[in-house]
Amino acid sequence: MKKLRVGVIGLGMGRAHIEGYRSHPGAEVVAIADPNEQRLKDAGDRYSIPGRYADAPSMLRREKLDVVSVATPNKFHKPLAIAALEAGCHVLCEKPMAMNATEARAMLAAARAAHRRLMINFSFRFTEQSWALKKEVETGILGDIYFARTIWHRRRGLPGFGGWFGLKALSGGGPLIDLGVHRLDLALWLMGYPKPVWVLGSTYNHIASRLSKKEGKAFDVEDLAAGFIKFANGASLEIEASWAANIAERELMETRLLGTQGGLVQRNLREGYEFEAELFVERDGRQYDMKLHPPVPGVKGAMAHFIDCIINKQPHTATGEEGATVMQLLDALYASAKSGAPVRIR
Repeated sequence: MKKLRVGVIGLGMGRAHIEGYRSHPGAEVVAIADPNEQRLKDAGDRYSIPGRYADAPSMLRREKLDVVSVATPNKFHKPLAIAALEAGCHVLCEKPMAMNATEARAMLAAARAAHRRLMINFSFRFTEQSWALKKEVETGILGDIYFARTIWHRRRGLPGFGGWFGLKALSGGGPLIDLGVHRLDLALWLMGYPKPVWVLGSTYNHIASRLSKKEGKAFDVEDLAAGFIKFANGASLEIEASWAANIAERELMETRLLGTQGGLVQRNLREGYEFEAELFVERDGRQYDMKLHPPVPGVKGAMAHFIDCIINKQPHTATGEEGATVMQLLDALYASAKSGAPVRIR
C-alpha cells in the first residue's frame, strides 16, 4: 500500500500530530515547517523527517503532499489551511478552526472548491469514553436530550503572559476559545449537533488582569467565560471555561447530558487527564448506574482516523462544517458578553 505523504505546519502542538500520523501504517510524515530553527531541528532529528522548512509556503511548493496538519497559533489557521487546500492537500486543522466564523466559512469554501477534506482536531472526541458514549447515545438510551452542561475550569492554569494565547489578535479569545471549544464540541457531538437559535454569554478577567499587570506583560483576553445556548429542538446547553478560578480542583472537566430516558457524564479523575464515564437509566421503575470500563476496542486518535477515512473513502468525523458551527457559537458568546444581551443565531 502506498503511504499518504504528510506535512505538519507548527511544531508546538504539531509534535502530537506527528505522533498521531506515525501510529498509522498508511501515513508517512515527510515534511515539517516552523520558523523556530531549534524546534525544526529537534523534531526533524527525533522523527527522521527529511523535509524541513522555515516557512509553510515553501513546503507546500516543493513537497508533493497528500495531507497537511495546521497546528499553529489560531491567527494563521485560515491562510495556511486555504493554501494547503489549494495545493491539493486534505487538511487537518487544530482547534479552534479559525479566529471567527467568517474565516471558518472561507476555509469551508476553499475545501469544497478544491474537492478536498477539512477536519478539525477536536481531540476529546477520540478518547475511549467519548467514543463509547457516542455509541450508547446513538442507540437511543438517553431518549430525547433536553439539557447539557459542559465545563473546563483551571484553578490557576494561565498560559505564560506575553505569549500568543493571551493576545486576542493572535488567539481570538481566552479559555472559551482555547479550552471551552473542546468541551463545547464534545457536548454538541453527543447531542447530535442540534441547530442553535440564540446564546447568552459572559466573560471575566479579574484574576489574570491583576497577575499580568504585576508581571508587566500583555494580556487582553478573558480568564473565565460562561454561556447558555438554546437550540431549535428546545434543548439547552450551559458552558463554562476558565484559566483561573477560585475552585478546589487544579483541573476540572465534566460534560453531562440529561435525556427523557437517561443521562450520562464524562469527567476527569484526580484533577488530571484520565477520565471516567457513566450512564444513568431507569428500567422497569428502577434506577441503574452503568460505569464504562476501558479499554474500548477500535478507538483511534484523530490523525489515524483521518488517514483511515481518506484511504477507505469514508466520511470523517469532526468535519469543517461542525467546526464552523462551533466558531459561530463562540462568536455569538463573545458578542453577547460584550453587549450584555442575548444574541440570535442566523
